[in-house]
Amino acid sequence: MCTQIFKEETGITLGTMYCFVHLSIQEFIAALYAHLFLEINKKYVFDQDSTEQENKSETMIDLLKTAVDKALESDNGHLDLFLRFLLGLTLQSNQRLLQGLLTHKYRNEQSKEEIVQYIKQKLESNLSPERSINLFYCLNELNDQTLVEDIQTHLSKGSLSSADLSPAQWSALVFVLLTSEEELEEFELQKFKKSDECLIRLLPVIKTSKRALLNDCGLTDKSCPALASVLGSDTNLKELNMNNNNLQDSGVKLLCTGLKNINCKLETLSLKNNCITEGGCHVLAAALNSNPSNLTELDLSENKLGNPGMKIISTLLENVQCKLEKLKLNCISITDEGCAALASAFNSNLRELDLSRNQIGNSGVTEISSLLRNSQTLQILRSEFG
Repeated sequence: MCTQIFKEETGITLGTMYCFVHLSIQEFIAALYAHLFLEINKKYVFDQDSTEQENKSETMIDLLKTAVDKALESDNGHLDLFLRFLLGLTLQSNQRLLQGLLTHKYRNEQSKEEIVQYIKQKLESNLSPERSINLFYCLNELNDQTLVEDIQTHLSKGSLSSADLSPAQWSALVFVLLTSEEELEEFELQKFKKSDECLIRLLPVIKTSKRALLNDCGLTDKSCPALASVLGSDTNLKELNMNNNNLQDSGVKLLCTGLKNINCKLETLSLKNNCITEGGCHVLAAALNSNPSNLTELDLSENKLGNPGMKIISTLLENVQCKLEKLKLNCISITDEGCAALASAFNSNLRELDLSRNQIGNSGVTEISSLLRNSQTLQILRSEFG
């Protein structure tokens, strides 16, 4: 059995060392030690001023509350698993399984309810998603499912799009979605609440999804720093649909901090009808040119790009690393001048191009005809010539 628990390593100067193969064993032993230390010394193991504890006999509830606080203070979550084990040790059902390890039985149901309420109070504060999710695992250890069951009722009724949730309920919703047995292929914001706040609250769920449908939700630039952090992290996200919102140039600039990150693996980006102008287009093109190898579909339709914006977007098509296959630019107010810029820059893998609902005249038709003759890849062209 020990060969499955310990791993032996031999160092040059330190000699033979042993470490745990699975760190959960270490965390369990640490929790057991904290439990026994309290029984023997009537004090808990966390460092505190000695005069503060000198004449004070600590109780189990003191230890549990302090452990919760310490875990919440941690930036990297190094006490999360320890806390779950420590809480689990207080349950009578687990104590029966650990007879011989625990010399004293902890049977105070009132104290159990007290720590449950203490954790729920913490969930009402503005915790990070990681810390709040761990607290729900802690409630699981204590066999309390009330918050989760409440959210599951909302989900079954489909009432979350109109519900005003408390911080604890938002955290419960994230926990339920992340711990679902089904892999989350698609996240649709309209099923919940159409707001920047809802998007930010549910960011951990978006991070684990492959497709994020955030269209028609009245989103502004307030959402963009959070989304940029997701795009620049290790995420499953491949498709981001933000059509028909109000990001404007300020939002696009914030979003681009994630798009230009080398970790960004986004393949489809839809920004239709977001009040983007030449300024936002310039930043977007720069970001995509710096990280061009993954994006295959881009939709900038119904924005105020004009011919200057078209010239900027054309620089993407000149980039030999650009993998764009579908580009939608309908109703962006380009004329023959924009078509000339597009045709002169066109050297790409583009298979589908949408230029419909623009002001393209005879000169533009000539430029597009030249583009069709010279392109080896273009298969679909949508346009309306005036």
